[in-house]
Amino acid sequence: MVSFSHRDPGTAEATWAAAFADRSLPALPEDFDHLVVVAAHPDDETLGVAGLMARTVRRGGTVAVLITTDGEGSHPDSPTRTPIDLARLRRDEAERALDRLSPRIRRRFLGLPDGGTDTHRDEIATALRDTLISGPTLVVSTWTGDGHRDHRVVGEVVAQVCGERGIPWRSYPIWLWHWGTPDDAPWDDLDVVALDEDAVEAKRAATRLHRSQVEPLSPAAGDEEMLHAGMQQHFERPFEVFVRPPRDSGSLTRDFFDAFYHRNGDDPWGFDSRWYEQRKRAVTVASLPRARYRSALELGCSTGALTALLADRCDTVLALDIADAPLAVAARRLGERPGVRFARAELPAQWPAGTFDLIVLSEVGYYWDRADLTRAVARIAASLAPDGHLIACHWRHPVAEYPLSGDEVHAALDAEQALGRLLRHEEEDFVLEVFGSSQARSVAAETGLVP
Repeated sequence: MVSFSHRDPGTAEATWAAAFADRSLPALPEDFDHLVVVAAHPDDETLGVAGLMARTVRRGGTVAVLITTDGEGSHPDSPTRTPIDLARLRRDEAERALDRLSPRIRRRFLGLPDGGTDTHRDEIATALRDTLISGPTLVVSTWTGDGHRDHRVVGEVVAQVCGERGIPWRSYPIWLWHWGTPDDAPWDDLDVVALDEDAVEAKRAATRLHRSQVEPLSPAAGDEEMLHAGMQQHFERPFEVFVRPPRDSGSLTRDFFDAFYHRNGDDPWGFDSRWYEQRKRAVTVASLPRARYRSALELGCSTGALTALLADRCDTVLALDIADAPLAVAARRLGERPGVRFARAELPAQWPAGTFDLIVLSEVGYYWDRADLTRAVARIAASLAPDGHLIACHWRHPVAEYPLSGDEVHAALDAEQALGRLLRHEEEDFVLEVFGSSQARSVAAETGLVP
């Protein structure tokens, strides 16, 4: 079941501390309202996620914990406790630890066999689906690379369900810190959550309540603690570590977006409610080099918030999106606005005919894998009128579910020889660029201020 022994000294926390000190890791985006924690055994949720749970409750979010087994196999050679005793004890410890973090944390115990989760994948998947509720959600689970079969199975089931539903997810390592070294850590895929003193103390207190794991059951052989003092030090850090899913699964599909909108409603990204989005749209429209355009192509219009502003500056707008739900919202927003047409298209495969003197690529390019992005950039260049402009704007922070980053999208645009950059606006959060085709000129040149 495992490829290491908990009795081994393991890697010292000082070694890990030095490795973390040498790196600057991105922060886990905490833009969710609901946190769902899936654990293989009682105490996984506390060791890996107690700080994030405490932070989420403190800011008014909801937390639900799903513990798949009762961990009755933790002491197979115990002369004082039977597996039934251990199951009852460990479940009680988890209840008290979660209450210590917050009585508001919902919890569910599946009671599946410790070490036998592989034959109960459907039960875990069904329980997770039943736990999910509407609204922005993050699911976190034990890590598939932790060296423990139950941790791997739980992580794989969570990835499957979240992938089907279009829900963000992360994994939290437990045993990596014990058997692994900094050479084994997936540094390029890590996010961190910084913990203040209150969160660290809450986690420490909750961990102590798992007494069957952090203390010996008795002085007898076979009753030794599962988490010796050196192992416990890994979970006293002022931060928690999460692994992002791999980004090599191809372009996001229509099923992903259909599920995403179904779960998160008509405004999942806060286009209409967040000042960040309102300001970014204003910056986007203000960056257009020309006061008026003949025909615009908007790639990925979503709910039409930007489309409405483009309609004020363009004679015609063709707005495309992959999913029906946002297109319905966009159509309601603009009503019978003259010159505006919405259509569903799976880009870049279903590309519209014709040329356009304005093409808009806003928060879309990172949904494609590298092959589709290359294809899309070529088709953008071919669809741009000789005097046309391309405006591109993308979020720069990592999103685990997206095949590419915003910076990677703009690097591909910069590399396209048929496009020349006229403007670049870069902030910590997003990058916006305007490109022109071969005959495109600056604003001053177009308006006669310079030759």
